[in-house]
This record gives sequence, C-alpha cells and structure tokens, in this order.
Amino acid sequence: MDDKHHIPREHGQLGENLARTYLEQQGLTFVAKNVRYKFGEIDLVMQQGKTLVFVEVKYRSKSQFGGALHALSTKQIQRLRRAAEHYMQLKHLDVICRFDLIGVEPAQIYWLKNAF
Repeated sequence: MDDKHHIPREHGQLGENLARTYLEQQGLTFVAKNVRYKFGEIDLVMQQGKTLVFVEVKYRSKSQFGGALHALSTKQIQRLRRAAEHYMQLKHLDVICRFDLIGVEPAQIYWLKNAF
C-alpha cells in the first residue's frame, strides 16, 4: 500500500474494534467486518434500523483527526462503493445503504454519517 499514513495492522484492528463497540452503543447492529474483495475492502458493515451502513474506520495514534477525515481519496471511495455494491449483490440485498466514516483517536471517536 502506498499510503504514507499506513498504520500497522494491529492498530487498524484496534480502531475497528473500538468503532464497532462505539456504534453498538449508539444502537447499531454488527453485521460483518473486514469484508475483502480484490478491488476493495469494507472495514465494518453495521445495520441501523432498515439501513445497511458501510463503515470506513480511520485510526490515528496521535490527535490529528483532520488528517483522518481527509485521508480518503476519491479512488478509495470508489473502491469502497464498488465493494459495497458487490457485497449487496452477493447477499441479494435490496436495502437502503449509507457510507459512514469513523475516526478513532486515543481520547475521542468521531462519527461522520453519510460521509460520501
């Protein structure tokens, strides 16, 4: 991966676990995590009511969240959307979906609904 902000895998897992717990506390239901296809990956799939929520998790070990929010390139967003469409086709789902971004820092979690 050519991302200069790439983080060790264990930090990514920690961030995803914290994000999942946080979203469950907000009333969302866990569906899946680390859904991988050759053209893209979905960190978390959650459900809120009848809406399927595809969540991109950005973890920062230091408080520099502005970077996390802006860390998604157009190409990454396209890959995530493509992975989500593929996931829904494979599962034969015809539901409303949205894309959220979770930023995890040591002292805070940011949740941006309908991020893109």
